[in-house]
Amino acid sequence: MRVLVSDIGGTNARFAMAELAQGAALMRDSVREYPAADFATAADAARHFLDELNQRADAAVFAVAGRVRLDEARITNHPWQIRASEIGTALGTQRVALINDFAAQAMAISRLRADDVVAIGSARWPGFDTRVAQTYAVIGPGTGLGVGGLLVRNGRCFPLETEGGHAGFAPSRPEDMRILECLMRRFGRVSCERLVSGPGLANLYASVCEVDGVAAESLSPAQINARAVAGDARCQKAVDLFCAAFGSMAGDLVLTLGAWDGVFLAGGVVPKLLDALQSRGFRQTFEAKGRFSSAMAEVPSLAVVHACAGLLGAAAHAAETYDHATRV
Repeated sequence: MRVLVSDIGGTNARFAMAELAQGAALMRDSVREYPAADFATAADAARHFLDELNQRADAAVFAVAGRVRLDEARITNHPWQIRASEIGTALGTQRVALINDFAAQAMAISRLRADDVVAIGSARWPGFDTRVAQTYAVIGPGTGLGVGGLLVRNGRCFPLETEGGHAGFAPSRPEDMRILECLMRRFGRVSCERLVSGPGLANLYASVCEVDGVAAESLSPAQINARAVAGDARCQKAVDLFCAAFGSMAGDLVLTLGAWDGVFLAGGVVPKLLDALQSRGFRQTFEAKGRFSSAMAEVPSLAVVHACAGLLGAAAHAAETYDHATRV
């Protein structure tokens, strides 16, 4: 069985083929990425991918950056509305699964190797083992902020699909309160995603400028990061605030899920800010959980640097779903 796997975000759509007989491993050289804006629908993008590779799909798993309800999903930061029935018609198969993109990121944990992750802080990850009951959290900024989890029980993996990125931001320091006030004037309710995402970094920079009483330049997240590296004080402050907020949110997620086995930092922004996450305040706010600070110090936080973790997780979901159904 050949499975088309897809990871669709607010900006780009990635596709690859996986062979179920080979443990749903991604087929070499099959990975493609397209701007989502180039296609009217996700089905059109998927059909274009198959035509480009001259492939067929016996099944498909679409990991989408939005809430999945029954067999439909709407991308939170893009106009696409995805229906499993339409995908099936376009691909010529009725075996179509829609999952949240961070359910795929969670499933990817089961396939990550040591060189696919970089430890943030001193706590070390012993590795993944299906023979042991484990609970993991996964959180990651990109166009938005994805949040999920993974339960490993009785040799099987169960991803948790959430929209935790839209939970309210909880300031924990006086400087966070000043930033929150700026963001409240702009947005009203302030979700975690308003700070920890690509656009969130730009929001933080604008807020730093507002607090300082100066006009903010029109800078992209990449430009803010580049200027921070070059020594621009306000851009550095924005990156500092980003890393501190990210650490605090990741720590709260560990407490909420009981994810004592580790939290994985995924998404497109993480590799670009890897140095800042390692050297700035991420672990400090991650561990600063009052009476649970000592327990948090033992929880690994791991930056995912695998280039196609979402596709890897979609393939893992295919193996868990279709292969298990076949064996049952």
